[in-house]
Amino acid sequence: MEHIVIIGNGISGVTTARHIRKLSDKKISIISAETDHFFSRTALMYIYMGHMKYEHTKPYEDYFWEKNRIELVRDYVRSVRPDTKEVLLESGQTMSYDKLVIAVGSKSNKFGWPGQELDGVQGLYSYQDLQLLEQNAPNKNVCKRAVIVGGGLIGIELAEMLHTRNIPVTFLVREDSFWNGILPQGESEMINRHIRNHHIDLRLGVNLKEILANEQGKARAVVIQETGEEIACDLVGLTAGVSPNVDFLRDSGIELGRGVKVNRLLETNKKDIYAIGDCAEQHEAIGNRRTIEAVWYTGRMMGEALAQTLCGHRTEYNPGHWFNSAKFFDIEYQTYGWVFAHPREGVEHFHWKHEDDTKCITVATEIGTGKFLGINTFGIRLRHEVFDRWLTEQRSTQ
Repeated sequence: MEHIVIIGNGISGVTTARHIRKLSDKKISIISAETDHFFSRTALMYIYMGHMKYEHTKPYEDYFWEKNRIELVRDYVRSVRPDTKEVLLESGQTMSYDKLVIAVGSKSNKFGWPGQELDGVQGLYSYQDLQLLEQNAPNKNVCKRAVIVGGGLIGIELAEMLHTRNIPVTFLVREDSFWNGILPQGESEMINRHIRNHHIDLRLGVNLKEILANEQGKARAVVIQETGEEIACDLVGLTAGVSPNVDFLRDSGIELGRGVKVNRLLETNKKDIYAIGDCAEQHEAIGNRRTIEAVWYTGRMMGEALAQTLCGHRTEYNPGHWFNSAKFFDIEYQTYGWVFAHPREGVEHFHWKHEDDTKCITVATEIGTGKFLGINTFGIRLRHEVFDRWLTEQRSTQ
């Protein structure tokens, strides 16, 4: 019986396994050291905030895996040996495969800051990170102030999490306005104000120089690069983006860029080895998309497409129209199509903001034709199927 081994039990790997089982009786093994069972990574923040318990984040009952004959192996993979079709596990065991799927996700970025390995310094990506956060910042008495470094979506999630426990937060953002590499100016400035309205000490246009330690080797303060200011803290959250978790593949012969290089069929340069999700890097970008897409729904789509290929129906990854959603404290954000921070040549933006400063819309239109190219909304929930259809039909914004 053909044995398919999947490294990683996130949305990409688990979707692949589920759809293989729907289509075949192949032997399936999932290797992961993070947790016993698959959980919704996007729900980690709600566990800390008290809205959910860990068991509520598991989409499937624990018996699901045995019932569907999906073997779960709790271990780390140390290396991959394509020539012998084996993976070497941290426990010292080896596992043979007929086809291998690499779905190991991402890790928090670190940029060589002095003190970045101290106790009290952490990212927010894995379940282990959540457990560490409970140790480092259980309440405002243990953690009298937290400093967050990096102004992306994970950073603002962490700020909201800490805010719910009344822990004072200083938020260091390198850009001169929050997420302004993605958001048009009016949207970015509205989010700046919204963050500050939640009593977050938002510092724009600043960089981290170093993290200082106390006598016990724990973080006690950060130093600002531009001013030399020292900010006392008990937690430093490093949220300056993520990068593919591929260090264990460096000597495997599998082609790597920032991630594992794949084609549209999600094949690597090694026969019978595939990569999906956050760790996969397309050789060529698909439309305006980035070559690495660290987005939940694209990981699911890759898993669905790859399962078809592994079961004999070769299927290219085709993500369709770009969309995404997030939350900035109380403001929900949705985007469909392409609305860039600065209008590209031949494109104009229409921007509207409500007087309460928590709702706005930006629409991108092709000049001359009036073709609808995309929309950003804040504080206004829209129907995905409507905008997906408008983009397919190339509707006019007129």
